Amino acid sequence: MAAELEELLGFLSSPSPPVKKAAVDIVRDYTGSEDGLQMLGKCCGVLLPSLSRLLAEKKEVSEPAAEALVNLSQNSDLAKKMVDTGVVETAMQILYKENCEITGLLVMLLVNLTQLDAGIDSLLQSGDEKMKGLYIMKLVRSFCTSSSERRGDPFEHVASVLVNISKKEAGRKLLLDPKRGLLKQIIRQFDSVSPLRKKGVSGTIRNCCFEAESQLQNLLLISEFLWPALLLPVAGNKIYSEQDTSKMPLELASALSIEREPVADPDIRVQALEAIYLLVLQEAGLRAFWSVNGPRILQVGYEDEGHPKVMEAYEQIGALLLQESSSGD
Repeated sequence: MAAELEELLGFLSSPSPPVKKAAVDIVRDYTGSEDGLQMLGKCCGVLLPSLSRLLAEKKEVSEPAAEALVNLSQNSDLAKKMVDTGVVETAMQILYKENCEITGLLVMLLVNLTQLDAGIDSLLQSGDEKMKGLYIMKLVRSFCTSSSERRGDPFEHVASVLVNISKKEAGRKLLLDPKRGLLKQIIRQFDSVSPLRKKGVSGTIRNCCFEAESQLQNLLLISEFLWPALLLPVAGNKIYSEQDTSKMPLELASALSIEREPVADPDIRVQALEAIYLLVLQEAGLRAFWSVNGPRILQVGYEDEGHPKVMEAYEQIGALLLQESSSGD
């Protein structure tokens, strides 16, 4: 079997397009099973560079090559080898070539590779001071300009890449850099109809709020976008009274004065509440929260909430607010 496999991998470099296409299709099919993945994993020194090279070919070859790499990258050992052999850089170069036909698959590959710290560092271009952050800026721009109305929304999964990179301090700092303005662009995607985009934006905001102690000013610079993204999902279903909305900024008051679609995903509500908690732990964050009538919004939202995990997240903030008010007396 080893000799047959070696011969098959040799065909991936064949000068004959039909032979190459047949070989890459067989490899892609092998990656669909656990046995096939194990077998191919033993030849990754030859396999990964060969598949990586095929990403630049026409769609009939690049698509099965990309599918194979996406499947292989679900194995963390193979994903690490891909990062080490420059697959992140290759994927980004091909993603931004004119008329790229495998956009969605390349983004999925980046999602898998940024599950690893090494993959995040590679996408952040951490080792290159001049280029650092360029890949992320490109991905954010594509994420924010590719409409989710478009067929297939090929950049939708950038949402998951952003969650992955924001798990690392270097990723959070890049997104929070006010000169780049990346988080402000990302937050605006919270209005998307795509649940994946919505959840990715919510998770990214929540991760960035772990920097609240040192980056609170940068977070509050975008408060006109930040507070609606955090408070509207947990504001409940009621139409608010004028008495309540008169104490809110326009962007919150307008949204809460009309009927609105509730955020059905409890994970998004939990992420929003966790982010609020991280902000109000800081004195200036707490003041900002009171200034938008945040406590009243959470009070109304809590009354409508029925999910135990979400209620617990409300209660965590409630306990903190009570503690603050009793220590302020």
